[in-house]
Amino acid sequence: MSLTRRGCLKAISKGVAAGLVTESGGLAWAARTDSKADPAKLGMPGLYPGRVVSVENPSVLASGKYQAEQVQKMMRRGMMELTGADGWADAWRQFFEPGDVVGIKVNPVGQPLVISDATVLHEIVAGLEAAGVKRQDIVAYDRYRKQFYSGGFDKWLPEGVRNSWAAEDVDNVQQNISGYDPDHYMEMALTLPGYSLDDPAARRSYAALFITKQVNKLINLPVLKDHQSAGVTLCLKNLSHGLVNNVNRSHSSASLNVCNEFIPTAVSIPIIRSKVVLNILDGVKGLYNGGPGARPEFVWEHNTMYFSTDPVATDHIGWEVIDAKRQAMGMKILVESQPDKISTFVHRQPEHVEIAGALGLGIWDRKKIDLREFKV
Repeated sequence: MSLTRRGCLKAISKGVAAGLVTESGGLAWAARTDSKADPAKLGMPGLYPGRVVSVENPSVLASGKYQAEQVQKMMRRGMMELTGADGWADAWRQFFEPGDVVGIKVNPVGQPLVISDATVLHEIVAGLEAAGVKRQDIVAYDRYRKQFYSGGFDKWLPEGVRNSWAAEDVDNVQQNISGYDPDHYMEMALTLPGYSLDDPAARRSYAALFITKQVNKLINLPVLKDHQSAGVTLCLKNLSHGLVNNVNRSHSSASLNVCNEFIPTAVSIPIIRSKVVLNILDGVKGLYNGGPGARPEFVWEHNTMYFSTDPVATDHIGWEVIDAKRQAMGMKILVESQPDKISTFVHRQPEHVEIAGALGLGIWDRKKIDLREFKV
């Protein structure tokens, strides 16, 4: 279950490894908590439960590179169709207002082939500014500083946009909670082999200080990818494994795999659930096998982006897209796939998406998902 403890403020102020980088290179900590928008309405599944807007653009890639003008067309169409707004700025104002401190959760894992792209992030920044959010109140984030920088994100962030992380780099244990908030965690009777349930750090996953203290709203920017343990890594997994620590226990071996439970439990942490207000799934490039790392033989140009406030509905659609591509390539769908030399897990677990729906994080029932498809 998901738990939130109160108090213990002194622990938060000690030894924080996470950083929020300012233009001058120093550290800053700030998050607005008095937004006029009702967080109960904006949090998952958000303002538009079950609605997913798909925007395809066959011209969005040229020689494998994102074309900024075409991305702009997709972003504007997607946001306006999602919200029903008459204009670009009005669409963004449904979620954001002056004074908000907004995080953008990027995805660098499939670098260099399938990761969050500069052109998409620049359009998100433009939308936030159109809603009155100051550039210095926009924070690009990934859990690991080293992956963020090796992905080159720091080189193309718009001037004034800050970046943040929770830990320096990937490690196999991940139980150091520097950079994480001891007041916000999920508890699960599962540890890495050799660790004891008597140790709170071994049985808990704590939310990053980034999401609990540094921002008051979050935009989720995942990419369209297969994942050998979770089945798919889309909206939900970009949050679960990007915003908490101690995630290796969810898939510590090919057969010790509980992503189906871990992912929705982590995303259900109240402070995560309430702050994620918009999902933009970048499916311009997709990965249909071998994830989370991207091998070139499994990358394809899907030329489509998805817009939603509902991560469950979006992931259901993304799961369908990946399965359709696998079948087109002569492969079995995810739930029927067997281990091989590339994807070694005994059982992929895309069912985490349906479980998240059962926990109220969004709409799972395909008959209730309102998929609106457009081409620009």
